[in-house]
Amino acid sequence: MTGMATPFTVTRRVEFGDTDMAGIMHFANFFRFMEVAETAFLRARGLSVAWTDAGVGYGFPRVSAACDFEKPLRFEDEATIAVTLEKVGAKSLSYRFEFSRDGQPIAVGRMSSVYCRKGPGGTIEPLEIPPAIRAKLEA
Repeated sequence: MTGMATPFTVTRRVEFGDTDMAGIMHFANFFRFMEVAETAFLRARGLSVAWTDAGVGYGFPRVSAACDFEKPLRFEDEATIAVTLEKVGAKSLSYRFEFSRDGQPIAVGRMSSVYCRKGPGGTIEPLEIPPAIRAKLEA
């Protein structure tokens, strides 16, 4: 699967606690906003980043994250995050997050996660994405 036609969007306001001494959103918080957007994207498809089925834990832990910053966000700014699922691989997902404020580009983030099952002793085992989950992702 390549990118979706219409990105999924989430709007989030920058809180005072998201900012640094310069009054701009601290770079690490872009990753928190990306996670919120990813969770909302999955929830809208009847999925989650982590769940339990028949006593077994499953989820999509992140294996890669990056963000390129063009302009700052400041306290009380309302950011729109457009989520595009760029690729559904055999075991992994690749997302693109486009941050904007009032239609102006702010930043572009990328994140990859892998479908996994929690094993005994806290081990994490990557698995192929089941057809039922793949169908919801590609919907």
